[in-house]
Amino acid sequence: MSTPAASRPARERLLDAAGELFYESGIAATGVDAVLARAQVSPATLYAHFSGKDGLVAAVLERRFRQWRDTWDEVLAERDDPVDRLLSVFDAVVRYREVEVSRRGCAFLAAAVELPPDHPGRQWLAADSRLLTGRLHDLAEGAGVGDPSGTADGLLALYDGALARLARQAATSGLDTGDPLHRARRMAADWLAGRVHPVRPSG
Repeated sequence: MSTPAASRPARERLLDAAGELFYESGIAATGVDAVLARAQVSPATLYAHFSGKDGLVAAVLERRFRQWRDTWDEVLAERDDPVDRLLSVFDAVVRYREVEVSRRGCAFLAAAVELPPDHPGRQWLAADSRLLTGRLHDLAEGAGVGDPSGTADGLLALYDGALARLARQAATSGLDTGDPLHRARRMAADWLAGRVHPVRPSG
């Protein structure tokens, strides 16, 4: 992995370095010194931009959330068919992960295990959950599903399961049996086939 260019703004270098290290090794296992070394900044620079490690963790999760939401927005803008829009969550995460060097699972799910209840980063874990459940519900409603909440829950279960499978594959030699996200999308499409009914205009 390349070292961040020293000409980039220090705050961006810190976010890049911390995001990579937290995702690769875990938040608790990554010390501030490792982040400073990769970002090529001093401790004073870290504290000038963030309140400390907790503030840095929260900022990394905030940036990841915004990038993920923007990627999903981009994919949705390319879709017209209501079912394709409902399945876009799988397409969006595939596109988002194209920029990831590591093949581990979901950074938000991993952080949820590590962060204590009062950690400032938890607001972005909650934001991610609200985005997924709320948007899937609305897309299911737009696709003519009779039970939008149940459909959103079912799709989210497939989504979370695919990301958990990625984490297992990354941790277990010989377990790579194909892309779980593509498999989950196919399963979701089959499951939706009997649930989606065209929305007829009123009147």
